Amino acid sequence: MGKELKTNAMRMLDRAKVSYEINTYECGEFIDGCHIADQLGQSYDESFKTLVTRGKSGGYFVFVLPVNKELDLKASAASVGEKSVSMIHVKEINQITGYIRGGCTPVGMKKQFPTVIDSSCLDHDRIIISGGRIGVQIIISPSDLLKVTNGRTADITAK
Repeated sequence: MGKELKTNAMRMLDRAKVSYEINTYECGEFIDGCHIADQLGQSYDESFKTLVTRGKSGGYFVFVLPVNKELDLKASAASVGEKSVSMIHVKEINQITGYIRGGCTPVGMKKQFPTVIDSSCLDHDRIIISGGRIGVQIIISPSDLLKVTNGRTADITAK
């Protein structure tokens, strides 16, 4: 893979000696994860999106969940010991994470925020996350993703 295609997330995984695969696809602008999964014939259950929230205390928290699920804000807040969490505004994504909407991934953000991955990830040998830019995906084992993000699992999706 050429240097120009390496994202910060890939460099972080390489540095941590974590095994992963890359998948690329044509996409000029943001399309939601369900449409990408449909376009590529991927399972919603194995395709995960990354959401960034701000806690009542002012800190940021990262949640990773299947693309077809919604974040349960109460369960998410409880999983990080906050009274409440709310989604950050889309305009803030780049400033806070260093990534853009549609390319946000829990690996290699400007700062490592507390990260919670939906416990359904443990049902799979590998999951698909954004690769750090639109049109790039990283396929990684949940245990490796948890290790590299210093994350943990919890039930964070709305029922």
